[in-house]
Amino acid sequence: MAGRMVLGSAALTDLVRPASASDPAGVQRVLPVLPELTGLLPNRGLRRGSTVSVAAGQPRRSGGTSLMLALLAEASRAGSWCAVVGVPAFGAVAAAEAGIALDRLALVPHPGPEWPTVVAALIDGVDVVVAAVPATVSASVASRLAARARQRGSVLVPYGRWAGADVTLQVVRGTWEGIGPGRGRLRRREVTVSARGRGAAARPKEITVWLPGDGRTRVVPRSATGRPTAPAVAPRRGPLTLVGSA
Repeated sequence: MAGRMVLGSAALTDLVRPASASDPAGVQRVLPVLPELTGLLPNRGLRRGSTVSVAAGQPRRSGGTSLMLALLAEASRAGSWCAVVGVPAFGAVAAAEAGIALDRLALVPHPGPEWPTVVAALIDGVDVVVAAVPATVSASVASRLAARARQRGSVLVPYGRWAGADVTLQVVRGTWEGIGPGRGRLRRREVTVSARGRGAAARPKEITVWLPGDGRTRVVPRSATGRPTAPAVAPRRGPLTLVGSA
């Protein structure tokens, strides 16, 4: 599949294992996340059929993109297909450094007015679908997409404001590290991530983790000394699948 451009949902279905399909070992009902994020989710992972939104914040560089990458990394490494819709700034380098397998990543940077159709098609064939939420999306469209994810066994991850999500994650505080008096460079930041939702996620939770800077997105926990542990070496970049046209 290296370098293959996928145009339309029919072609995508031929290339990607449907999210609801069983494998010989049975369907994995909860997709894994990084250990540092398990405490934020009621099933300690991404439950198939659920909607887990990531608040983008204002501006969008508030940490939401790094959190979104960290949320996808473990499921991707475990073999799941992921898709990102409507995030033109989403880069292959950052995704690879986060641990996302590029040969199982589909990007639709500019879905245009067909956003609901594109997201619905990806839900039919991809395990985890991240979708930047346009301001024009109605509550009825959001409800239909969430219902489709439940039916298909995909995980829908709206990136932006989304009412009715099972869990909403948001970076609420952050402090950069690396700048000294008049010198230095931003290296990483300590962020506090909140989780709120409904049902089993109704009780608000917060955790504090390190998100490295310099384009790295791997969540780095504190060590026993209180200092951040060194980020793991980024994996090599692989092929990228582009869905649709820019």
